[in-house]
Formats: sequence, structure tokens, C-alpha cells
Amino acid sequence: MKRDGPLILLVGHCLPDSMALARAVARSAPGARVKRVNSERALQRRLPDAALALVNRALDGRFLDADGVALIARLTARGAGPALMLVSDYAEAQERAVAAGAAPGFGKRELGDARTANRLRAALVGRGQPASPGGETGGISSGRSP
Repeated sequence: MKRDGPLILLVGHCLPDSMALARAVARSAPGARVKRVNSERALQRRLPDAALALVNRALDGRFLDADGVALIARLTARGAGPALMLVSDYAEAQERAVAAGAAPGFGKRELGDARTANRLRAALVGRGQPASPGGETGGISSGRSP
């Protein structure tokens, strides 16, 4: 069964962090579809359909960049695309990501915070998605489908 909720990409996160992020997304944006992306090829394939990309500070996987802020800068330089947020507990990295064009992000320690939920919803609303889409909560996919 195909779901029509917004697509949120988890970019460069390990599996345990991806699972925690997927739970946070499910609480904040019911109905959202969540896909794990751990390669440049998968990222480029999924970006056109994504509403939001949650980018890890230190990318896990095969990307052109090892640093999430560099990836954000490269993607924002291209123009139109999904909203981008950095996932990092480091304030300096968050500042660099926002300067590179990302929406204000959050750290892994803040996954359960109301502020994080509000930031996720705001990023989706900014991309024309409803603030609280109804329906099933999104599950996580390995992102390895062709």
C-alpha cells in the first residue's frame, strides 16, 4: 500500500541513530515516510521526492563529502530541493549548517524535545506539507531498494 505522506531522508546515519530518528519523526509528523540514505547515488535518486533531509554531521556511508555541513552547502548551492537540517549536538556545527542554508537542526540528545518536534514540523510546513499529516506513522526503510 502506497502512502502519500511527506518523504523524509535520513542521510548518513548509522542504523541505531536512524531508528531513533525514525521514532522522533513518527511522533512529530505522523504519516511521514522515512528512508535511510547512505550513499551519494541513493541520495541523488531520492532527493527529488523528499520534503526534508536530516543530515548527519559526520556522514556514515559513501558520499562525496565526509562532513554533513559540506553536503548541505553543496546541495543548497544547487538551488531547489528539500529542506535540510543538520543532526548534531555541536552548536558550532549547527551554526555552520544554518549559514550554509539549512533550517535550524537539532542534536541526538534532543530527539524527545518539543523544540525538535516543532522544528521538524516547521521544516515540513515550509515545503508545503501539512503540519500534522494524518494516517499511519511512517516506518523506516533501509534505503537499499533500486
